[in-house]
Amino acid sequence: MLFNSFGFLIGFLPVTLVGFYIVQRFFGCEPAIAWLVVASLFFYGFWNQAYLLLILTSIGVNFMVGMSLGKRKNRSLLVFGIAFNLALLGYYKYANFFVNTLNALTPLEVSFGTIVLPLAISFFTFQQIAYLVDAWRGEVREYKFLHYSLFVTFFPQLIAGPIVHHKEIIAQFTKMKCAQMLKSENLSIGITLLLMGLTKKVIFADSLAPYANAVFDATASGGQPQLLEAWAGSLAFSLQLYFDFSGYSDMALGGARLFGITLPMNFDSPYKSTSIVEFWRRWHITLSRFLRDYLYIPLGGNRRGRFGQVRNVMITMLLGGLWHGASWTFVVWGGLHGVFLACNHIWHQWFGRQNVRKSLLRTFTGWLLTFTAVTFGWVLFRADNFASAIRMFRAMFGMQGVSLPPMLRDTLDFIPGITFDLSSTMITHPSLWFSGAYWIVILLVVALFAPNSSEVLSSYKPVLGTVQPPRGLFRWIRWKPNVFMAFILAVCAIVNFGAIALSQESEFLYFQF
Repeated sequence: MLFNSFGFLIGFLPVTLVGFYIVQRFFGCEPAIAWLVVASLFFYGFWNQAYLLLILTSIGVNFMVGMSLGKRKNRSLLVFGIAFNLALLGYYKYANFFVNTLNALTPLEVSFGTIVLPLAISFFTFQQIAYLVDAWRGEVREYKFLHYSLFVTFFPQLIAGPIVHHKEIIAQFTKMKCAQMLKSENLSIGITLLLMGLTKKVIFADSLAPYANAVFDATASGGQPQLLEAWAGSLAFSLQLYFDFSGYSDMALGGARLFGITLPMNFDSPYKSTSIVEFWRRWHITLSRFLRDYLYIPLGGNRRGRFGQVRNVMITMLLGGLWHGASWTFVVWGGLHGVFLACNHIWHQWFGRQNVRKSLLRTFTGWLLTFTAVTFGWVLFRADNFASAIRMFRAMFGMQGVSLPPMLRDTLDFIPGITFDLSSTMITHPSLWFSGAYWIVILLVVALFAPNSSEVLSSYKPVLGTVQPPRGLFRWIRWKPNVFMAFILAVCAIVNFGAIALSQESEFLYFQF
């Protein structure tokens, strides 16, 4: 069940919300939490009922192991719990990947058959590993099984994050907190975030998808993109992924807030970053936090000298890339970002001893290098295989010629001494070129300069922690529960529902992980 579907927006969500408030009003907090657990399991089972047993087994085993670790610090039990989680993840997500790799390198012909990847297994696995490690460290209280079940299955963040800590969420299920859920402010903030996220997905991300798909799909079929096509396709996908994930993150925040639950921030305008380190502090924040706290720091972090830090960064990012998908393109993408991060750390260590002034030129240069590096990385993220990625890279460096979109051919034909190879133009329809260029320019400006959703609603604490309000030219853009804002949201709802009715439902890109 997709967040951007009528089944969710006018079926599941309203029924779950109304039921939650009725149960809480007449029966109390604990039955209301039980209602949310049942609704979340229905949401998960709607995709494939067969995997309900998998997630319930995972919840039961992890809860019992975590409670045992909380009573007695037992390293062997911790190892068992982590191994159990990694075994489930490894079988369902990586078994065929490793077998296919083994078959390619050896004369063996091993096969596990078709294995369907369970929805959200990457997310609830990491979430529960963090819970077990915290229990072993003595940081876990005596939780109720019902509360723990909702912590794992809560439908707004179940499918694609954020990856939440138990202490962030379960603490909100107490009786005192539960009594504060029935507030009109929660409803208005939740609806606002839902509609803002839906707009990013349905209007922004899905409008860029045809152009990005045209370039990457043609390249995967053996096409040879040229300079402008490759860059336009790469930028289109970079912005599609940006607004797709940003839209999902907003809808997760909004869906949770409808029930009085506040989630941590997971997306903080990452394309404004002026370094790759800053980018990973802003992109998929909770995944970066997990990798830092439960992998990078236990490996030694930056405490083992420069070489040790580089090694730990590379290990972390390679595994982070593999987490995103069972493909060597994802592993190389993670390794590429590991190289970027290592270079960034070394650069800062060297310049940390220098008296270097900040300037507009220095800031712009840092942003341009970061954005270019990230855009190159997304090619590996999107490409079907290495051959497609290499063709895209060659084209982005101008090694496969230059072609012009049809609308510009006649315009620039008069320039003496300059000719363009038009024989292999991949995207031939003028309207596709125009709409692609239009959306790329407009949405790049939005991503770089507009305040994000959490900043717009900063006065009402839309996420856990502190968020700075909009500054500079955008300081007037602050959400307030008034008639004007209600009118704007109503218009957004009409436009979004119209777009959904006129187009096919498209899955959020991070659902595949």
